[in-house]
Amino acid sequence: MNKESAPPGAPAAPPRLVFLVLALTFLLMALARGAAETFTVFLLPVSNAFGWDRAQTVSVYSIGALCVGLAGPFVGRLFDHSGPRAVYAIGLLLLGTGFSVAAFAQQLWQLQLCIGLAAGLGSACLGQVTGSLLVSRWFGPRLPIALAVVSSAAGAGVLLLVPLAQVLIDHAGWRGAYQILGGAMLAGAVPLLLLPWRRIGAGAAHAAAKLTQTRATDDTWTLASAMRHHAFWALFSIFFFTALGMFSISVQVVTYLIEVGFAPLQAATAWGFSGVLLLIGMLTVSWLDGLLGRRRAILLAYGLTITGILMLWALSRHPSIWLLAGFLICFGSTMGSRGPLVAAAAMSIFRGKRVGTIMGTITIGQGIGSALGSWAGGLLHDWAHSYELVFAFALVSVILGMTPFLVAPALRQ
Repeated sequence: MNKESAPPGAPAAPPRLVFLVLALTFLLMALARGAAETFTVFLLPVSNAFGWDRAQTVSVYSIGALCVGLAGPFVGRLFDHSGPRAVYAIGLLLLGTGFSVAAFAQQLWQLQLCIGLAAGLGSACLGQVTGSLLVSRWFGPRLPIALAVVSSAAGAGVLLLVPLAQVLIDHAGWRGAYQILGGAMLAGAVPLLLLPWRRIGAGAAHAAAKLTQTRATDDTWTLASAMRHHAFWALFSIFFFTALGMFSISVQVVTYLIEVGFAPLQAATAWGFSGVLLLIGMLTVSWLDGLLGRRRAILLAYGLTITGILMLWALSRHPSIWLLAGFLICFGSTMGSRGPLVAAAAMSIFRGKRVGTIMGTITIGQGIGSALGSWAGGLLHDWAHSYELVFAFALVSVILGMTPFLVAPALRQ
């Protein structure tokens, strides 16, 4: 039994505590995503230092993405059993240790172990599954908006940590940058453990009452029964194919921009600025969810993503700040913007006390897609010695990602 469950008849939470929960989940999700995306600026110096080809170096990122996805069910189960304190503490320690030890790596497998496995598992603990489950305890009808705010932390993390990592690399080298970032994360574990976790994990009174009622009326859902429902595989395939397309591009964006003529810090800052646009995009798509309906809002986001990929493709032929801006607006603002609505749909369909395990299992699709997408993008680049096939692969994958919203009955409502 979860020791941090809400007691019956719990008093309404003060607004500042609600704000603390929202800010905390935002901050930790920003750290999880931002830390993962810093590899986009480590890619070139690490590759040059060891003489590895693109596919070999990107394998570090791919393993991390795979770990994030495969860890989803275990993170959800740990959250259901032990509460957010244990999940967040483990995540921060793994992430900080992985970054710190990576500074001493001499072989590819060592970076794969530190940044891929350890930091990947740490990011999974700090990321979407934990944040979504914790926020669901505090927000009722406003859950989609709350999830959008928390998920937009991914953009804030990219905005802050990607340029910061580039600055640290410029001044301390890639090894020094990993030491500084890892040390800061480990130091952050101390104040994290001192927070009032029993109250944070309890949830708001109205959300706790709704959770109790939900568990009483929708306790029939198990992982096995969910996997027999078409909605489970529709949501799984959305996460898989969308991540496949998005991550085949995103891990190589900074390197690509440098190769077409932008300065390294300019390229890192531009990609980091997509974090601001992601925040705006997530809130806008969630607002359109109420205005146009979930299906139309999500399909509009996919349309913008496709437009952004085409603009990035055009940059190799016509380098232009306007095309770069268009790519950032269309692609950057929609990268992850569908996630909160897909998560809300999953938690709405598969309500009950096992929602954490079910939701975590669905996100395996995102982890596998992220890993295969980033690895395939590097492999296609090495094979063709250009990005043409990478962009074509991304376009096809994104179109497949939006298809369930056109054909799955549970998602067409």
